[in-house]
Amino acid sequence: MTYRNATLVSCLTVVLCGISQFAAGATLCVTKNPTPGCPYSTIGAAVAAASAGDVVQVSQGTYKEDVVVGKVISLVGENRNNTIIDATGLKNGIYVDGMDHAGLVGVSVSGFKIENANFEGILITNASGVTISGNHVLKNNINLNISGAVCTDIPPFETNEGFDCGEGIHLSGVDHSIIADNLVEGNSGGILLSDDTGATHDNLIMGNTVRNNPFDCGITLASHQLFAPGPPVAAGVFHNTISGNESDHNGTKVPGAGAGVGLFAPAPFNKTYGNVVVNNILTDNGLPGVAMHAHSPGATLSDNMIAGNTISGNGADTDDTATPGPTGINVSGGDNGAGHPVAVITGTVIADNTILQETNGIVVKTNALVEAHLNNFINLVIGVDNIDGGSVDATLNWWGCSRGPTAAGCADINGTNILYLPFLTKPF
Repeated sequence: MTYRNATLVSCLTVVLCGISQFAAGATLCVTKNPTPGCPYSTIGAAVAAASAGDVVQVSQGTYKEDVVVGKVISLVGENRNNTIIDATGLKNGIYVDGMDHAGLVGVSVSGFKIENANFEGILITNASGVTISGNHVLKNNINLNISGAVCTDIPPFETNEGFDCGEGIHLSGVDHSIIADNLVEGNSGGILLSDDTGATHDNLIMGNTVRNNPFDCGITLASHQLFAPGPPVAAGVFHNTISGNESDHNGTKVPGAGAGVGLFAPAPFNKTYGNVVVNNILTDNGLPGVAMHAHSPGATLSDNMIAGNTISGNGADTDDTATPGPTGINVSGGDNGAGHPVAVITGTVIADNTILQETNGIVVKTNALVEAHLNNFINLVIGVDNIDGGSVDATLNWWGCSRGPTAAGCADINGTNILYLPFLTKPF
C-alpha cells in the first residue's frame, strides 16, 4: 500500500470510528426468513423501529424497497455482492432524507448492491456527516428518456436533474460527508454533487470506482438553481475533495455527455469554487479527463485545483466549450458564438498531473490566468493550447523531451500568452 493510500485509509478509519462511537446503540436484524432473534423481513420496518444510534444489520437476500432514512442510524448490509436493494418501479434505493428531518447528522450506509431505481440509487439531501462506503450502485436512473433528455416524474426539488435522473449517487445540500470505496456503474452518470436544496461543501469523495455510466460524467460538481421561491440563486458547491478515484469510460454514448470529473457553473448565478481534484485516474471518458465549464457571464468557477491525476484516452470537449482533441484537461468559459468565452474563470491551478495518450494536454479558453506547473506531458501533440485572450503560466512542466516545447519530439504549445520558460528537463 502506498503512503498516500495508507493515509487516506487511516483518515477514513478515524472518521468511521468517530461516527460509530457517537452512534453506538442497539442492533436490529433484518433477514428474508425472520426468527424471534431476527424479527424484521424488510429494511424499512427495521429502520422505522430503530432509535437514534442503532445499527440495522441486513442479511443477504434481495429486498424490493425504497429505504428512507430520517434518523441517525447505521445501515449495514452483509455483503455488497449478495445483499441487494432492488428498487424496480420505485424512486430510489436508499434516500437519506434531511429535507424532511432537519438537522440529520451521522447516517452511514455500507455493504449493499443498489439497483434499478427510477432516479438515484442513493440520494442524500440536507444532511451532515454522512458516510456511504463499500456499496455497489448499479443500473439506476431508469426513468431517463434518452431521446428527449428528460427524467419523467423526478421530484421538483431536483432542479437540474431532468437530463440524468440524479445519477447513481447524489449529494444535494450535504456537508462534511464521505463517499468512499463504492463501485458505481451502469447508471446515467456516476456521483453528483449539486446544490439544488442547499450548499454542498466540505465533502470527501474518495477511492470510488466509477465506470461505464454512459450519459454523464463519472464525478460531477455542478452548481444549480436553489429550490426556493423568488429569483434564481445558488447555494454553491465548494471546498469538496475528489481524491483517489478511478473514473473510466463515462459519458460515451452521447457526444458531449460526460468527463472523468466535471466542474460546472452553467448559469449566471451558479458558483462552483474552492474544490480539489487530486490523485485520480481518469481514462477513456467521452469528454476530457477534467472538464471545467462556466457557460454564462456572472457564473463563478474559481479557485479550483487539479493536481496529481493520471489522465489518458479521453475525448474532446464539445458545443460552446469545444476544444481540439482528444483532451486531458479543459478550462472553458463557454463561447459567445464568435469564439470568445462568456465567463471568466479565476484562480485555477493545474499541477503534477500526468497526461498521456491525448492529442492536447491542457486547453484553456478563458480571459483569466491559469497556472499549470510540474505536469508531465507524455506523447502529446500539444501540451498547452490557449485558444482565447487569457494567459497560461506553464513554466516548469515536462514536455516529453529534454529540449522543451517547439523542439522536435516534444509536446508543443499553441496560441499566445503562454509562458513556458523555464521547463523541466526530466519528468517531475
